Amino acid sequence: MKLSAPQLALREIADPNIALSAQRYFKTGKGEYGEGDQFIGIRMGDIRRIAKKHKELPSSRVLNILRSPIHEDRMLALIMLVHLYAKGDEEQKQDVYKLYLANTKYINSWDLVDSSAYF
Repeated sequence: MKLSAPQLALREIADPNIALSAQRYFKTGKGEYGEGDQFIGIRMGDIRRIAKKHKELPSSRVLNILRSPIHEDRMLALIMLVHLYAKGDEEQKQDVYKLYLANTKYINSWDLVDSSAYF
């Protein structure tokens, strides 16, 4: 899978130590609630900064990011959707809303929900 510019920006600052800490915090071990979730080690402030820089990315491309197995990619996509929703007209808001609901299987952790479900 070809990575988008926002995903590449995340990988440039990925930190394996942060990733290990996140895997423990989000209980990604066998039988735990976050089993199998993958992290690359990005802090939330950096995700928000990159999302803001790429907030004009069309929703179809954001959807590709949302479908990533990497937790921080999915968080990035959700923050980008929040930006699209906030700046959109009623039709854009409806499109983002439908896209979100159609892809809830990728929104599989409490932090992903907390960062995006208020819209």
